[in-house]
Amino acid sequence: MATLQQLLGTELPLIQAPMAGVQGSAMVVAVSNAGALGSLPCAMLSPEMLRNELTAIRAGTVKPYNVNFFCHTPPAASAEREATWRSALAPYYAEFGIDAASIPAGPGRNPFSADVADLLAEFRPPVVSFHFGLPPETLLAQVRGWGAKVLASATTVEEALWLEAHGADAVIAQGLEAGGHRGHFLSHDLTKQLGTFALLPQLVRALKVPVIAAGGIADADGVAAAMALGAAGVQVGTAYMLANEATTSALHRAALQSEAARHTALTNLFTGRPARGIVNRVMRELGPIGAAAPEFPLATSAIAPLRAKAEAQGSGDFSPLWSGQNATGCREASSADITRALAQGFR
Repeated sequence: MATLQQLLGTELPLIQAPMAGVQGSAMVVAVSNAGALGSLPCAMLSPEMLRNELTAIRAGTVKPYNVNFFCHTPPAASAEREATWRSALAPYYAEFGIDAASIPAGPGRNPFSADVADLLAEFRPPVVSFHFGLPPETLLAQVRGWGAKVLASATTVEEALWLEAHGADAVIAQGLEAGGHRGHFLSHDLTKQLGTFALLPQLVRALKVPVIAAGGIADADGVAAAMALGAAGVQVGTAYMLANEATTSALHRAALQSEAARHTALTNLFTGRPARGIVNRVMRELGPIGAAAPEFPLATSAIAPLRAKAEAQGSGDFSPLWSGQNATGCREASSADITRALAQGFR
């Protein structure tokens, strides 16, 4: 079996995790130029924004890079579910003087599509990764048509085997510790999700393709531990969130460096799908997993005005403060320096 470096064309078997909302092309360029695989989160980008980011990456590096997309099936909007959700948020609307009737409904993230595939074909990114499964076979064939390698996240052995059978070149073992959205797609039962170092060896035994460890890995020692358990490489996100090239907000940066970062939880309040973030007021008061929240990504629009009002007052009480369980590796440094520090774990 080829090494991950041979598969990806990188010097290091290290992937910077795509992190929507806190990074863009600048981090991708810096990480890729440092020898790892920089990743661009694309699910929240319009076609024009995606084109601009890809143009910037192409201008900034000749090294391999990754573009990441979601593969969810957009749910049918339910007026009843939306009304229930807004009713749950009503006390907060009153507190901030927000007219709920003025808030538009709608999705905050779009799945991979034929239009996006056509745009990507102009740039031919060497690696394309997916969250929540894989796109339809026709779209996957289009991606493979320009020679791209395909990565995807699994949270269980069953998902990993499905991904391997449906064409993934390597599988990312996303442990329960990881920040941001769960990559689950075969089952939404959170009790099936394992920690990274429990999931990783099971996937290594079960799969023929390389397995990449993700979740809770924040320094060189964590990298070395993952490799010792059979990982072909690692994917790291949270440790890059304070990087010079990150667009992480001042509020989010402060939270990552505070005692609050020790307490994270999976929550569906911000998007409708479980994602790990630092526990804040709305998660404490409504409970991190709320039955009232509409399906992903329809929960986003109703809570967005609360986030905006609170942030304007210097508060992250209604913000998705995404973070993995291990923020100890967060430090203010260049993405290249962070990459080089993590790379010490491969020696």
